[in-house]
Amino acid sequence: MANQLDSFFAAMADPTRRAVIERLVTGPASVTDLHDGHEMALPSFLKHLTRLEQAGLVRSEKVGRVRTLSLRPEPLARAEDWLARQRKLWEGRTDRLAALAERLERPN
Repeated sequence: MANQLDSFFAAMADPTRRAVIERLVTGPASVTDLHDGHEMALPSFLKHLTRLEQAGLVRSEKVGRVRTLSLRPEPLARAEDWLARQRKLWEGRTDRLAALAERLERPN
């Protein structure tokens, strides 16, 4: 699972790839549609799509000359679960720290 999370966060570290994921939340899209609005050459953009596909975040399907990408929710769910566990851990730690600070501030 750690390797899957590493791939997820490495893929999501780039703003172009995050923008693609945000767009795919609304539904599948062709490579041409996804490329619109990104001021980079298509070969460079395709490298971003390849990185997302290698991380398991998207799947592509080619029908004729049109390649369509769609979101794969499983990696997003794994990352969300991991983040929820981290949040719970750190909230517990900050709650204990706040309780300690209150005890230390009370007059004896």
